Amino acid sequence: MTAAVRRMQPGDVEAVAAIEAVTFPVPWSQTAFAEDLEAPGRVWLVAEDAGEVVGYAGGWLLDDEAHVMNIAVAEEYRGRGLGRALLAALRARLAAAGARRITLEVRPDNTEAIALYESFEMHSVGVRANYYAETGEDAMIMWGDVAVSEAALDAPTPPGDTLLLAIETSCDETAAAVMRGGRELVANVVASQIDFHARFGGVVPEIASRKHTEAIVGVIAEAMERAGDALRELGDERAPAEGPLGFSALDAIAVTYGPGLVGALVVGLAYAKGLALATGRPLVGVNHLEGHIFANVLADEAVRPPLVALVVSGGHTSLVHMPEWGVYRTLGETLDDAAGEAFDKVAKVLGLGYPGGPVLSRMAAEGDPAAIDFPRAMMRSGDYAFSLSGLKTAVINHIRHEREAGRDIDIPDLAASFQAAIVDVQVAKAVRAVKETGARAFCLAGGVAANPALREALRDAIEPLGVHVSVPPMHLCTDNAAMIAAAAHYRYLRGERLGLDAEADPSLRLDTPQT
Repeated sequence: MTAAVRRMQPGDVEAVAAIEAVTFPVPWSQTAFAEDLEAPGRVWLVAEDAGEVVGYAGGWLLDDEAHVMNIAVAEEYRGRGLGRALLAALRARLAAAGARRITLEVRPDNTEAIALYESFEMHSVGVRANYYAETGEDAMIMWGDVAVSEAALDAPTPPGDTLLLAIETSCDETAAAVMRGGRELVANVVASQIDFHARFGGVVPEIASRKHTEAIVGVIAEAMERAGDALRELGDERAPAEGPLGFSALDAIAVTYGPGLVGALVVGLAYAKGLALATGRPLVGVNHLEGHIFANVLADEAVRPPLVALVVSGGHTSLVHMPEWGVYRTLGETLDDAAGEAFDKVAKVLGLGYPGGPVLSRMAAEGDPAAIDFPRAMMRSGDYAFSLSGLKTAVINHIRHEREAGRDIDIPDLAASFQAAIVDVQVAKAVRAVKETGARAFCLAGGVAANPALREALRDAIEPLGVHVSVPPMHLCTDNAAMIAAAAHYRYLRGERLGLDAEADPSLRLDTPQT
């Protein structure tokens, strides 16, 4: 079983000191660990397996430079990649706190440790004389630049065989997924509410909440049933002899806790908290937008930071920079309507039903994108903000004027021209973001990522820059729990937990630090 990396707590000090005592000639005492745990600028992590602390790492942040104080793994757990996992997690935490360079000392004859540090692009910059008091040995000083570290391009932590149940109820899909090892999807169930909302031309929050309440028990039961079948076929020892996978076989429970419709989020979060309390399994909270980005990570092993993601859906349109795993910076977002929302509203005026995006996209394929000169709002604004309200109004006014004049509307031409106005702005800003951030990968994410014109335009514009472009498969574009499980697996191994007192946050920001 893969050990989880989490923050060190006061109750871990005794176990940490015991590992220290058998690893180093002059070990720290329990008192020293306890005092340093509370010192300013310190980050201490532990690796835990089945409730037992089996490794630890500590760092000290001073301005924009961090120092690795120690890394150690229990002898029986060595050779399993825990040292790498601890160092990767420690570096990510220190980088998120502002570190741009990391330093450490190591014995010159500790070739295994030196090789590990070198794999993170750390290298020797000198010698610290008589550093080891017990022997009078010198220490090799090593440092590495966090911002350009090769570790940012590697998988954040070893995949292992962790089993996670993920729950997603942020809008109008009730979804549950079971994932093994961060990439292997053994169950994925989605119950859509589209038919219930279509008659209203959009999602009705009260109906969404009620339908989630009605569906969630059955959706999770079906996911556990499918997971039991899949794990038996795989020969996994945790699979029951028959029937559904038991909750006791899970390592953690993950849930979307924002952003989204607050009533919808509450249903999934309440159910997940109840499961966590009843089973004693840790709860991992996931930002819905991070889930959409991780849909690309799940489907495309070439996706590595530093990357830029364009997140486009019914409720969100934003450009996000991910310099390191788990670190996000929102470059810009819509000032009014989201792309998916604009598609739906125009489709509603045309009487094309809900959801409008797929219908308009199909019609646009038959039309002339240059037929109508709709505005490209904020194309040259000099920033990464989007505005789609003016475009939506221009399209609706065009429809009204044509109808008042008694002229038939060429819907394919209108759809193609409207779509082109959206795509042109998003592609222009995405290209500039990739160039200015130095990203090595670009991800398209969210429900509107299913739009063929947008997918093709982004590939055509960004791939010639030498940047890897990833677009998720169609079934991972819309809301689902598989993407939540992928994001949660990473956060689980980093030791990040959501408290049972946590509340749904309908306005949760992607760049909000998670602890």
